[in-house]
Amino acid sequence: MEKVYKVIEVVGCSPTKIEEAVENAVKEAASTLKGLAWFEVKEIRGGLKDSKVIEYQVLVRIGFRLVED
Repeated sequence: MEKVYKVIEVVGCSPTKIEEAVENAVKEAASTLKGLAWFEVKEIRGGLKDSKVIEYQVLVRIGFRLVED
């Protein structure tokens, strides 16, 4: 059977690190979708307060299978 994927974009956030922001995005997507197969980080940005980093925000594309084996 041919593999077919759908791609969504979500933004994960973390007050401490980029990796945690990615993991939060994937975890949230996994709570409502099945067959997650891959992710791609498209953008990294963050929030500032008083010239200090207070949050990391990561735009993540996540691919998931439309039909599972």
